[in-house]
Amino acid sequence: MKKESETILLRIFIGESDEYEGKKLYRYIVEMLKKEGIAGATVLRGIEGYGKTSHIHTTSILRLSTDLSIIIEVVDLKENIDKIKPMLNKIIKGGLITEEKVKILFYDGNKKN
Repeated sequence: MKKESETILLRIFIGESDEYEGKKLYRYIVEMLKKEGIAGATVLRGIEGYGKTSHIHTTSILRLSTDLSIIIEVVDLKENIDKIKPMLNKIIKGGLITEEKVKILFYDGNKKN
């Protein structure tokens, strides 16, 4: 990707306990994204929140949740994001996906591994 490219940020909100084909869903998605050549993805674990059910999930020791929110942020060119959307639709059974245009200001794509 060149500097200051117009790209898409996809945010995938799922539960920590969600699985697909016997694997944690977030791990399955990241591996699929890497295999498809997506530029980058980051998995974030929420410390507290609620969703459709309005049940609060938290890391508080008094109400320790086993299903915290997971957000996977994916950034790439629009055509690459469009390519993976049908795949995500097949594997994500519950959650939320948002999309927005973002501008890449700096990206060092040097591969060290």
